[in-house]
Amino acid sequence: MVHNFYVPAGGDEPDPEINPKFAHKLQFLKEMERWFKKGSVPDGHEGLVVGDLNIAPLVEDVWSHKELLKVVSHTPIETEGLAKVQKAGGWVDVMREQVPPPERLYTWWSYRAQDWAASNRGRRLDHIWATPALAKKCKRMDIHKITRGWPRTSDHVPVVAEFAL
Repeated sequence: MVHNFYVPAGGDEPDPEINPKFAHKLQFLKEMERWFKKGSVPDGHEGLVVGDLNIAPLVEDVWSHKELLKVVSHTPIETEGLAKVQKAGGWVDVMREQVPPPERLYTWWSYRAQDWAASNRGRRLDHIWATPALAKKCKRMDIHKITRGWPRTSDHVPVVAEFAL
């Protein structure tokens, strides 16, 4: 079972009272949590969650935890919501199993940065989660940072996990 998600970005202002896009993002996380609590992977099967979740959950998933605490994608309400989603499904963060903190891990660099590679002000917004038994079979994970420098590229880079099945 593969769940491929795009969590709404949430706009620029991290206040659901004045920013309907941020309110929508928070509601989307609550819906994901409910979905996973209901048992989104049938008994006896394994599962994955992949996609652009638009949240960098850990201190090491952003270039500056302190500076980004009030920036959409790393606010406490978002990171706590994402943790609830992960817990509801019993998901293992495969990327962080392969590259544990304190090592920094980024999958996104802003278009606004003049020299994104030199400044390296990234965030880990893209995720790969697995059920516990499947996570143990993950042999490697790669973040293809080189693609960020290609002409007409995305601000996100591909993330690939290899499993021994």
